[in-house]
Amino acid sequence: MAFACKSTISLNARVSVGCAPRRGLKATPKPRCVTRMAFESTPLPYEIDALEPHMSKDTLSFHWGKHLLTYVTNVNTAVAGTDDENLSMEEIMKKSSGGLFNNSAQVWNHDFFFQGMSPNGGGKPTGKLLEMIESSFGSFEEFSEKFQAAGAPGPAFGSGWVWLVANGDKLEIQFTQNAENPLASGTGTPIVTYDVWEHAYYLDHQNLRPRYIKTFMENLVNWEIASERLG
Repeated sequence: MAFACKSTISLNARVSVGCAPRRGLKATPKPRCVTRMAFESTPLPYEIDALEPHMSKDTLSFHWGKHLLTYVTNVNTAVAGTDDENLSMEEIMKKSSGGLFNNSAQVWNHDFFFQGMSPNGGGKPTGKLLEMIESSFGSFEEFSEKFQAAGAPGPAFGSGWVWLVANGDKLEIQFTQNAENPLASGTGTPIVTYDVWEHAYYLDHQNLRPRYIKTFMENLVNWEIASERLG
């Protein structure tokens, strides 16, 4: 008797791929179907066109819908049939190296970035986060200037990520190259990030990276989520 596999998949919570008989066929107690785990991209917390005009539907369709999906697919392929297929993406990222690290970390980084934006973003944070920014950088305006400058002109040369990171009672600005991030390297708790790989902004801003970063800070960053991450 033949059986077809059905799957329910999640990025952060691993769900098994089970088996069910094809329509019109009787079930059997022991279907011969391989059970495994898989990931998929975390859904966006907003509609794919909700960030316009600050980030276009085209950019998100390629960046979230295709580019991120490639990393997710690569992780699924790499961990299939191994002990790692039962781990979370974060656990895989923390224990891996080489190609598996690059792909799992890029999934984690992109998810952190996409979940940290809002159609009603920008402005200034409040409460504890604002107090820590002012204590660490002098004022929110000074922080914003330094945070944007970290991505252009630098130290962010080439591809990578710019982060606002908590270390104890202080906040720091960090730049990581390629797929690296503060959580994997143990340099602090990430609060906010923006992507400085060219695919993150080229459809909307071409080579004008500073304009993309300014737009992110003024219109997209979700300070409520950042405050929740700070705790």
